[in-house]
Amino acid sequence: MDTKIKRFIALAILFAAAGLTHARAAQPVADDDRTPELPAACQTLQVAAGNEVAFQTYASGVQVYRWNGTAWVFVEPVANLFAARNFHGQVGTHYAGPTWESNSGSKVVARRVDGCTPNASAIPWLKLEKVSTEGPGIFDGVTFVQRVNTTGGLAPSAPGSFVGEEARVPYAAEYYFYRAAN
Repeated sequence: MDTKIKRFIALAILFAAAGLTHARAAQPVADDDRTPELPAACQTLQVAAGNEVAFQTYASGVQVYRWNGTAWVFVEPVANLFAARNFHGQVGTHYAGPTWESNSGSKVVARRVDGCTPNASAIPWLKLEKVSTEGPGIFDGVTFVQRVNTTGGLAPSAPGSFVGEEARVPYAAEYYFYRAAN
């Protein structure tokens, strides 16, 4: 059975289980190119030839920071991943690692390769490369992740009140997940 068909079947089962059979954003991409539009200053976020967008999610959550006495230090993201642009149809979560985990349990852990800041009032856009994937499902075989179209999430500008104080700053972003082209 063709790999793309297997991926489609796996996603269809995931959406059926979640009652999301009409959610289109996280469905597999066939032959069309749905790579994100990158500003000129962010061309370093392009994913290498030989990889193609497998699916896209929309994240809503917080960036967690901790005051160390002199600066806010990034701790982790805590976000839900959705199939639809309006944050409906939760398909997974995003947390420290950075890790993305589907509702069915598949995971991808990645490391930052590059970043750019097209919007000074939001966290950077990123290109991340897979460190590991685990379990069958939507994150199986992911090679790269792009975080784009970010809003919010920057560390507080005012100093903390005490060492160890935690700040949870709301953010939203789009994540594009790539797999090796067949």
